[in-house]
Amino acid sequence: MAGNALDDVFATSDGASIGFTREPAPFPDAPRIVLVHSLALDRGTWDGVVRGLRPHAEIVTYDCRGHGRSARLAGPFTVQWFARDLGELLDRVGWRDATIAGCSMGGCVALAFAALYPARASRLGLIDTTAWYGPDAAAAFARRADAARAAGMRGLVDFQLTRWVSDELRAAPTEPLRRATAVFLDNDVACYASSCALLGAVDLRPHLAALRMPVTIVVGEHDSATPVAMARDMHRAIPQSTLTVLPNARHLTPIEHPDRITSELLSLLRRPSVESRRAEPAGGTAP
Repeated sequence: MAGNALDDVFATSDGASIGFTREPAPFPDAPRIVLVHSLALDRGTWDGVVRGLRPHAEIVTYDCRGHGRSARLAGPFTVQWFARDLGELLDRVGWRDATIAGCSMGGCVALAFAALYPARASRLGLIDTTAWYGPDAAAAFARRADAARAAGMRGLVDFQLTRWVSDELRAAPTEPLRRATAVFLDNDVACYASSCALLGAVDLRPHLAALRMPVTIVVGEHDSATPVAMARDMHRAIPQSTLTVLPNARHLTPIEHPDRITSELLSLLRRPSVESRRAEPAGGTAP
C-alpha cells in the first residue's frame, strides 16, 4: 500500500466480504475511476497502472467475489451479480458515479454494470475483453473448470502464461508477472469454476448499442483469449467508442504494458462524460 492508500473490506447485501483499496484524490474534484481485474487474479493486476494514474485520479481497485482477499464462496456466479457488487462498492465509498475500467473478466463486469446502472458509469474502459466469447464459450470454459478440478491451478498455469504475455516476458518474468502467477496458483478451484461458468454464459451484446457514455476499447494485437475481431465487434456496436490495438501485445496488457494502458485511461478520463456534455451551453464549451 503506497502513500495514503486505504485497504478496507465491506460486506455486500448478501453478506460476502469484498476487499478493496482506495487511493486518495490527488487534487479537489479529481476524476474517479474503478479498476476491475481479470479471471483468477486480483486487484494487484493494476499496480503498474495505479502508479501512473495516482497523480491524476482518485482510484478504487478491489477483488471480485471468489478472488483474492474477498469472500471465497463459490457461486453460481453471474456477471450481473458481480456488477451489483460493484454498485454496492460505489455506495460504500460514497461515489454516485465513476469511470469503470476492466480487463478481461473485469471488462465484462464493467459492461454489465453500465447496462444495469448507466447513470453510474460515466465512462468505460474495456481492456482485453469482449461482450460475448462465442457460441462454444460455455463448453470451452467448462473444460477449463474441469481441468482445474482434475489437476489444480498448477495444471493450467503454463497455458495461462502463454496467453497472458509475450514469450520474452515469460522468459524473464518481472515482479508483477511473478506476483500474478502466485495469485493464479492460490485460487480456490470451486470459485474458479464458478467464474469460468460466468464467462461461458456472458452475452452482453444486446446492451451495447444503448451505451451513451464515452468508451475506450484496448486490445493486444496477439490476444488469443479476446481477439482483435471481438474488440472490433464491440467498437462497431458502441456509439461513443474508440478502439486501440497495441502492437506485439497479448492478453494481459495492464501487466505487460502498464504505461500504455495508463495513457489510454488518462485519455478516457479527459473525454467529457454524458453528464458534462448535458451541462454544456448550446453551441458547446466556451473557449
